[in-house]
Amino acid sequence: MIERNLERLIFASRWIMAPFYLGLVVALAMLLVKFSQELIHVAPAVFTMSENAVILAVLTLIDLSLAGNLLLMVIFAGYENFVSKIDTGEHEDRPDWMGKVDFSGLKLKLLASIVAISGIQLLRTFMAIEQTSKETLYSMLIIHITFVVSGVLLALMDLLVEKAHAIKNSTH
Repeated sequence: MIERNLERLIFASRWIMAPFYLGLVVALAMLLVKFSQELIHVAPAVFTMSENAVILAVLTLIDLSLAGNLLLMVIFAGYENFVSKIDTGEHEDRPDWMGKVDFSGLKLKLLASIVAISGIQLLRTFMAIEQTSKETLYSMLIIHITFVVSGVLLALMDLLVEKAHAIKNSTH
């Protein structure tokens, strides 16, 4: 009796995460506001901007878009992995990966997005290299390389675990 009630309580506690995911939806809306502000700021001036300035503005928009994609992945996969399945029926717009991304796959997707965002930040820095100190540039390079190496190591670890499970299952 006590065990059953305790297990029900623990199982129901997953719903405590739901407000976190709703908060991330608000964060996604905040990114939309910043994206819109940047677009409204840049679009009228595009004819008078230098090529580098346009590229930097576009990189900012891409950066915000990638951050939004990152949030969506966390919201969808996190909610489905830890709270409840999202019932979209057979909706034609349902992303193929929805409901299929496990925690390991989510980690890899997140890290890949972080590497892409870091790469864009690094590219923006290189485009304004004359205003960047060597220390800042070195720090950004080290951080980016750390993200890349972490992603490769995480993928290798997942591959090794997968192979170990395959070997274990084939011997039983």
